[in-house]
Amino acid sequence: MATGRIVIIEDEADIVEVMSYNLSREGFDVFAYSDGESGRKGVRERMPDLVLLDLMLPEMDGLEVCRRIRESRRTARIPVIMVTAKGEESDLVLGLGMGADDYITKPFSPKELVARVKAVLRRAEREGSEGIGEPLERGGIIVDPERHEVCVDGEPVDFTRAEFLLLYALIAHPGRVFSRQILIERIGDGSIVADRTIDVHINSIRKKLGSHRDRVETIRGVGYKFIDSP
Repeated sequence: MATGRIVIIEDEADIVEVMSYNLSREGFDVFAYSDGESGRKGVRERMPDLVLLDLMLPEMDGLEVCRRIRESRRTARIPVIMVTAKGEESDLVLGLGMGADDYITKPFSPKELVARVKAVLRRAEREGSEGIGEPLERGGIIVDPERHEVCVDGEPVDFTRAEFLLLYALIAHPGRVFSRQILIERIGDGSIVADRTIDVHINSIRKKLGSHRDRVETIRGVGYKFIDSP
């Protein structure tokens, strides 16, 4: 049986009930908040292993809550799963861009909810147990896992955790082609994270690399690779 502490920030009582019941059955301690402001404070007080965060919330929307969680050094590494009734690409891009680790779209089944939660927690545990890799430098791009920092041409650039993991994998093996499936395994369970999520992360990485954006090359029908020389 699973163990851990989960904070739910969701204003629909019936959805909170479904989430709380099914996660409690799996052995999680669950704490629920019905608006963004109280949820943000609850995250700081409870220091959960994971946050389930609705996009549309009173007082403070989910994107702003996610941004503040990531801004705080104390809570920055807590995994966040966005929960939204909206399925448009723009909402996915915004949520992942703010630092969400995964997303789930309403309506969802309890089985899907539990699977996604466990997948993200497994990944977070795996990151913690694998230790810190060495800083890497590739022609104007420096990736430092210990500090979780990326510098592009001497300037620090903010990367979400998922973006950081993907960039580090690519830059650590210049010239190697990574399939989407392999990249999926870098940030979560292959049966949970969709190909589209990887593509969104890669697009965001390219934007943040600025003049180096073309060094992350698409291999059509296969995946992506990093080009060592600028």
